[in-house]
Amino acid sequence: MKKLLVTTLATGLLLVGCNSSKTTDKLASQTPIAASIDLSKVVNDKAPVTINPGRFTTQTVTYRLPRVVQGTYSVSDFGKYIDDFKAFDYKGNELPTTKVDTNTWTIANATQLDYITYNANDTFDQEANSGGGIGGEVPFSPAGTNIEPTNYVLNLHGFIGYFDSLKDSQYSLDVTAPVDFKRTSALQETGKTTSEDGKFATSSYFAPRYFDITDNPMFYGELDVEEFQVGDIKIVLSVYSPNKVHTAASIKEVMEKMMQAQKAYLGDVNSTPRYDIYLYLSEGKPESPKGFGALEHHTSTVVVLSEDSPFETLAESMIDVVSHEFFHIVTPLSVHSEDVHYFDYNQPTFSKHLWMYEGVTEYFATLFQVDQGLVDNQEFYGDILSKIQTSANLDDSMSFTEMSENVLDEPYAPQYYNVYMKGALIGMCIDIIMREESNGNRGILSLMKELSNKYGKNKPFEDDKLIDEIIAMTYPSVGEFLNTHVVGGTPIDYSVYFEKVGLKLDSGRVKTNYIQNDGALIFTPNRETMTIPFSEAVKDNSFWTENGVLPGDVIKTVDGEALTMGSAQKILTNMYMWQPGKDINVVLDRAGKEVVIKTKLTQSYTTGTKLNENPEATSAQKAARQAWLKG
Repeated sequence: MKKLLVTTLATGLLLVGCNSSKTTDKLASQTPIAASIDLSKVVNDKAPVTINPGRFTTQTVTYRLPRVVQGTYSVSDFGKYIDDFKAFDYKGNELPTTKVDTNTWTIANATQLDYITYNANDTFDQEANSGGGIGGEVPFSPAGTNIEPTNYVLNLHGFIGYFDSLKDSQYSLDVTAPVDFKRTSALQETGKTTSEDGKFATSSYFAPRYFDITDNPMFYGELDVEEFQVGDIKIVLSVYSPNKVHTAASIKEVMEKMMQAQKAYLGDVNSTPRYDIYLYLSEGKPESPKGFGALEHHTSTVVVLSEDSPFETLAESMIDVVSHEFFHIVTPLSVHSEDVHYFDYNQPTFSKHLWMYEGVTEYFATLFQVDQGLVDNQEFYGDILSKIQTSANLDDSMSFTEMSENVLDEPYAPQYYNVYMKGALIGMCIDIIMREESNGNRGILSLMKELSNKYGKNKPFEDDKLIDEIIAMTYPSVGEFLNTHVVGGTPIDYSVYFEKVGLKLDSGRVKTNYIQNDGALIFTPNRETMTIPFSEAVKDNSFWTENGVLPGDVIKTVDGEALTMGSAQKILTNMYMWQPGKDINVVLDRAGKEVVIKTKLTQSYTTGTKLNENPEATSAQKAARQAWLKG
């Protein structure tokens, strides 16, 4: 999963195991559980769902919708979006059901159970007052669902549940929708029938077990679809742009170049014959999704971004999130613990190693770009410094393994975003250590390949033994680093590792954006007045200073839209993505006096830290740097 930084920034600004389920349910017949979603009968954004499990031999059975889904590290509670849950016997009579908790129903007289029905509501509409799914209020948008006349985001865990003892049972799934809808699915279609009147078509799919239901999202509706090849992998790009602002063809060019480079970087890492990218572009209405980022699956990713982004900004965001998600084919999809392999959707346990699952993945998504020449060294150094600066604003002395294992709980949950920052930096430090120890011949990618060869997607590792295994595969210095800075809470002195590759940290004038100085926000929200004034930090942001902005100035409107606590996430997200050359119109309130800034954006600068190549670096340090940056 990858949440964009702007989502986390806006929220922070406003807020200044093995499967353990046990049951005696048994199925007399081993025929697939038959599930259906009827998009031809949607009423008030609710889609009818029918589940036919076959015959049970026990008197009571339990049915659940996921509380947590894989790849997310927060509570989603998909049972909240289920209405009119009913069970019927073979004579059509309704059976007694009990809603045990938000996500769980029990059904009495289960030996007579024929099928269950319910209506599944979408989650995008529920985000209007929830902050885009942050904090577990609603599912993170790329994990959510959408039901509207022109688009259906079918993250199937929002529609299809499971019986406690039958998660390893096969599923057949029928999805009925208007015949003219385009439909793309990472789940293989096994058949298709058309209604007698020719208006609707039912696509049939097969899933070997419940995991495959949750792991294979679908897009239906007025889609723009493009395909291209990356080696032996067919990439299918499905785009929904409500106002036709962006096309799949234009995005395809960016994705093809990037993914060709990714595949070249990965080399012989095992992959998949097909990979789907589902892009939903949010048009910014109250009912539109607000949690920007992506959620990975074994052979696909769902991405939600802003439709009103300029193409250059959208392309940059797509490179950021899709490269991250595609690299998940290495970990946790190929290298993962028992917690991942035997995932419990109701009461999950979490691995200690988010530094690897999310952190190393994010590191790969950053490093491959300089390795393959998509960015130059200075751009790469800037990305690394940005991660250091953001990480410094989080708890830098918290044990990473302890945070990972308890990621749903306080005080660990608010630190989750650090998996993309410090987690990636942990990967960088290990990479540099291995380059130094091996005279440049080994790095963290070779380590992940070795782990992948040992385990693979069907064999999990034991969580408590992973660090010892890594030490055995690498060097004692890697173990010392992990035990000190990952298991232990000692902050990392990054200058030590930069020195190994002939780099040094200097102070100077650096580029920044329009809501931050060197990673620090330039606003101080006032909860009493519900306003968002500039802080003293604005004095060191060249663009705002040159345009006369003062500490305490309150932003009233941005390009005609009022900035409130409710609209802050959307507006600050857009401001974060502003680029020089854009025309802006910002209205400020300065102690009751209106101040208008109507101008063209120029590059903003601040005083910050720069990462430079040391002219006095030794030949060994230069060689280590070359091996680090260019493999």
